[in-house]
Amino acid sequence: MVGFLMVFVLAVFVGFEIITRVPPTLHTPLMSGSNAISGITIVGAIVVVAAGYTGAARWLGVVALAMATINVVGGYVVTQRMLNMFTSRKKRRRGGRS
Repeated sequence: MVGFLMVFVLAVFVGFEIITRVPPTLHTPLMSGSNAISGITIVGAIVVVAAGYTGAARWLGVVALAMATINVVGGYVVTQRMLNMFTSRKKRRRGGRS
Protein backbone atom coordinates (compact mmCIF):
# COMPACT_ATOMS: atom_id res chain seq x y z
CA MET A 1 0.00 0.00 0.00
CA VAL A 2 2.81 2.40 0.84
CA GLY A 3 4.44 1.65 -2.51
CA PHE A 4 1.25 2.52 -4.38
CA LEU A 5 0.91 5.74 -2.41
CA MET A 6 4.50 6.71 -3.21
CA VAL A 7 3.93 6.10 -6.92
CA PHE A 8 0.74 8.18 -6.80
CA VAL A 9 2.43 11.11 -5.05
CA LEU A 10 5.37 10.97 -7.47
CA ALA A 11 2.97 10.91 -10.44
CA VAL A 12 1.14 13.96 -9.07
CA PHE A 13 4.39 15.93 -8.72
CA VAL A 14 5.72 14.90 -12.13
CA GLY A 15 2.38 15.63 -13.81
CA PHE A 16 2.17 19.05 -12.19
CA GLU A 17 5.70 19.95 -13.28
CA ILE A 18 5.06 18.83 -16.85
CA ILE A 19 1.73 20.63 -17.20
CA THR A 20 3.00 23.92 -15.76
CA ARG A 21 5.80 24.01 -18.33
CA VAL A 22 3.57 23.50 -21.38
CA PRO A 23 3.27 26.70 -23.44
CA PRO A 24 -0.28 28.06 -23.84
CA THR A 25 -0.30 27.32 -27.58
CA LEU A 26 0.06 23.60 -26.88
CA HIS A 27 -2.73 23.24 -24.33
CA THR A 28 -5.38 22.32 -26.94
CA PRO A 29 -3.40 19.39 -28.41
CA LEU A 30 -2.54 18.28 -24.89
CA MET A 31 -6.23 18.27 -23.94
CA SER A 32 -7.08 16.22 -27.03
CA GLY A 33 -4.41 13.68 -26.15
CA SER A 34 -5.59 13.38 -22.56
CA ASN A 35 -9.16 12.90 -23.80
CA ALA A 36 -7.97 9.97 -25.92
CA ILE A 37 -6.25 8.42 -22.90
CA SER A 38 -9.42 8.88 -20.83
CA GLY A 39 -11.32 7.14 -23.62
CA ILE A 40 -9.07 4.12 -23.08
CA THR A 41 -9.98 4.28 -19.39
CA ILE A 42 -13.66 4.14 -20.33
CA VAL A 43 -13.08 1.02 -22.42
CA GLY A 44 -11.21 -0.62 -19.52
CA ALA A 45 -13.99 0.23 -17.08
CA ILE A 46 -16.59 -1.24 -19.44
CA VAL A 47 -14.56 -4.46 -19.65
CA VAL A 48 -14.36 -4.69 -15.84
CA VAL A 49 -18.09 -4.06 -15.42
CA ALA A 50 -19.01 -6.54 -18.15
CA ALA A 51 -16.74 -9.27 -16.77
CA GLY A 52 -18.22 -8.86 -13.28
CA TYR A 53 -15.52 -10.67 -11.32
CA THR A 54 -16.89 -9.69 -7.92
CA GLY A 55 -19.42 -7.22 -6.62
CA ALA A 56 -16.68 -4.87 -5.42
CA ALA A 57 -14.90 -4.98 -8.78
CA ARG A 58 -18.15 -4.29 -10.58
CA TRP A 59 -18.90 -1.26 -8.36
CA LEU A 60 -15.36 0.08 -8.79
CA GLY A 61 -15.77 -0.35 -12.53
CA VAL A 62 -19.02 1.61 -12.49
CA VAL A 63 -17.38 4.41 -10.48
CA ALA A 64 -14.39 4.44 -12.85
CA LEU A 65 -16.74 4.51 -15.83
CA ALA A 66 -18.69 7.47 -14.42
CA MET A 67 -15.57 9.45 -13.48
CA ALA A 68 -13.83 8.82 -16.81
CA THR A 69 -16.98 9.79 -18.73
CA ILE A 70 -17.22 13.06 -16.81
CA ASN A 71 -13.53 13.68 -17.53
CA VAL A 72 -13.90 13.05 -21.26
CA VAL A 73 -17.03 15.17 -21.65
CA GLY A 74 -15.52 18.02 -19.65
CA GLY A 75 -12.30 17.77 -21.63
CA TYR A 76 -14.11 18.03 -24.94
CA VAL A 77 -16.13 21.02 -23.69
CA VAL A 78 -12.96 22.84 -22.64
CA THR A 79 -11.23 21.90 -25.91
CA GLN A 80 -14.17 23.27 -27.91
CA ARG A 81 -14.02 26.52 -25.96
CA MET A 82 -10.29 26.80 -26.65
CA LEU A 83 -10.84 26.18 -30.35
CA ASN A 84 -13.63 28.77 -30.42
CA MET A 85 -11.09 31.37 -29.36
CA PHE A 86 -9.38 30.89 -32.73
CA THR A 87 -12.51 31.34 -34.87
CA SER A 88 -13.50 34.72 -36.22
CA ARG A 89 -16.20 36.73 -34.49
CA LYS A 90 -18.24 36.72 -37.69
CA LYS A 91 -18.53 32.92 -37.60
CA ARG A 92 -19.46 32.96 -33.91
CA ARG A 93 -22.29 35.45 -34.49
CA ARG A 94 -23.70 33.33 -37.32
CA GLY A 95 -23.63 30.27 -35.10
CA GLY A 96 -21.05 28.34 -37.12
CA ARG A 97 -19.19 25.75 -35.11
CA SER A 98 -16.63 24.68 -37.69
